[in-house]
Amino acid sequence: QVQLVESGGGLVQAGGSLRLSCAASGRTFSSATMGWFRQAPGKEREFVAANRWSGGSTYYADSVKGRFTISRDNAKNTVYLHMNSLKPEDTAVYYCALYGGKLVPTLPTHHSLYDYWGRGTQVTVSS
Repeated sequence: QVQLVESGGGLVQAGGSLRLSCAASGRTFSSATMGWFRQAPGKEREFVAANRWSGGSTYYADSVKGRFTISRDNAKNTVYLHMNSLKPEDTAVYYCALYGGKLVPTLPTHHSLYDYWGRGTQVTVSS
């Protein structure tokens, strides 16, 4: 059974930074594709970033490119989302997810493709 636990959310002013963490357990983490998603009230869950250890592939949504960085520490079974230059529109519940499907050329970006999810952590950016 895979378990994902996010942490690091909070309240920050616009222009500030936060680092989210997602601790994974229950399966081999090092080869898994990990993603970050977010969901604001009344909106659909949207892709933020994904990382595949094999080959070092990463991919970002256009809305966060240049501001957010996904990284991982396989020794700690943890994936991070470093968020800089935060904007009020970044306010959402942030979820990490693990993709357990076949290796594909491009990183999966739709939430329906991911198999395991954490409970989320709230990020609120004040203007």
